[in-house]
Amino acid sequence: MFDMIPFRRNNLNKKDEFFSPFFNNFFNDEFFSLMNNLRDNFKVDLKETAEDYLVEADLPGVKKEDITVELANNYLTISAKRDSSIENKKENFVRQERHYGEFNRSFYINNVDENSIDASFKDGVLKINLPKLDKENSNGKRIDIH
Repeated sequence: MFDMIPFRRNNLNKKDEFFSPFFNNFFNDEFFSLMNNLRDNFKVDLKETAEDYLVEADLPGVKKEDITVELANNYLTISAKRDSSIENKKENFVRQERHYGEFNRSFYINNVDENSIDASFKDGVLKINLPKLDKENSNGKRIDIH
């Protein structure tokens, strides 16, 4: 009975050829594109050195006064608001990819000297420098067992 359908290892790969066009086109749909844009509000780079953390966030089209940065319970939250520059919303757009509204991202960052945080905003890039606490405090403490 097993010899009715010859088993060849390359038959396993043919199933991928059949389903690939469906999956590739399915996730390129505009609905999923919108969901990805909501998930990825804005792009952020996080860097760590021995002395500090550096956060760089791309916020094109956002005014400095529309950005809020907060650190609470070791969570750094960046919030921004981008107002629509479109005056006539009834224009016949073929495609509209720029997004407007409120955006925010949160990151867990511990061992930060909250009193020495510095932030700047220039050319659509927000830079936040978060100095680390002293190394003595960050490495923990050895506990002797009696």
